[in-house]
Amino acid sequence: MFKITWMNLQSIPHRLGLSLVICIGTASVVAVLVTVLSMATGLVDTVASGADPSRVLVMRKGALAESLSSLSREAMLVIETAPGILEVDGRRAVSPEIVVSVDLPLIGGNGNAAVILRGLTGSGWQVRPELEIVEGRVFDSGRFEVVVGRALQSQFADLAVGDTVSFYSNSWTVVGVFEQHGAVSESQLIADARTLMSAANRNVYNSATVVMEDMGEFDAFKMSLDENPQLTVEAFKETVYYERQAESAGQILKFVAYVISAIMALGALFGAVNTMYTAVATRTAEIATLRALGFGGAAVVISVLTEALALSLIGAGFGALVSWLLFNGTVFNAGGQLGAIGVRLEVGMPVIAIGVVWACTIGLLAGFLPALRAARLPVAIGLRIGA
Repeated sequence: MFKITWMNLQSIPHRLGLSLVICIGTASVVAVLVTVLSMATGLVDTVASGADPSRVLVMRKGALAESLSSLSREAMLVIETAPGILEVDGRRAVSPEIVVSVDLPLIGGNGNAAVILRGLTGSGWQVRPELEIVEGRVFDSGRFEVVVGRALQSQFADLAVGDTVSFYSNSWTVVGVFEQHGAVSESQLIADARTLMSAANRNVYNSATVVMEDMGEFDAFKMSLDENPQLTVEAFKETVYYERQAESAGQILKFVAYVISAIMALGALFGAVNTMYTAVATRTAEIATLRALGFGGAAVVISVLTEALALSLIGAGFGALVSWLLFNGTVFNAGGQLGAIGVRLEVGMPVIAIGVVWACTIGLLAGFLPALRAARLPVAIGLRIGA
């Protein structure tokens, strides 16, 4: 069995043209699958990394995202009296926030894209200490000023410190740049909440971000809001909220990845099957001779399947390499309810492993029928064909 398999593998260079059909087809499938799955994984990681396990997000009941929620000023005052909230310098760690969408020009004049603009009060910076100003300064209250996330600067024009951007009939000056270790907030603008509400003609907030003194008190905090007749709100652990947003955003890309790859895999499979049939046909006399020398049908089947599997694995390796060289570390723009998000692709082993599994499946399916045909061909007929 091992001898016939080794002989089969050694003959691959003599059938290089046919072998490349399987390698290239499989490489294309794996490259597309790995790249799009890396996009989905990167998007999920970016969104989920913005959560803090000590924080709670309060929104209007039934709202699926902050931008779809609304909380009155009166409701915000009631939320601040709920039990279990951390106190910092005598003030409860509650950040009333406004979340709106604005259009900004993309770099290179490629049109506009929607970006989340978040309005924070002074308490917002205490509630979100991970936001680090790395250039410039924080905006002044009452002025048309914004700070911009680092990830936005690689996608949108005119976002350097000192530049101005226009929305809500005003010119807003970029006074600072902030970072949060690549999290989703780096794809947002932040301005003074009250100034933004005035410019946007809004009199309600979208959400409240709360820091808990002890996350073990979350259930009591949530119950106090649920049972208060003055409120129609729902509280989420911030980790749970972002996990849901990440799952929703990633599912679409994963669906696209598998559908496109399945279509490409079907085409690659047909090409590979024809290739393996041709390879078996050109070696009919050789296979018949080996059968006549005592090698069984099982040995022939294994040798043909091994050849198809080896070619598919070579293609998988090449496809994964192409994906890694072209896309690893690059940033792409993903949109949705969270606005434009700069996502860094990481072509890692988990997605490459999925690509390899797909390649092995293509190889085994491609080699199965040709292998059976080779094994079932009568020795006499095989020798006569090769004569």
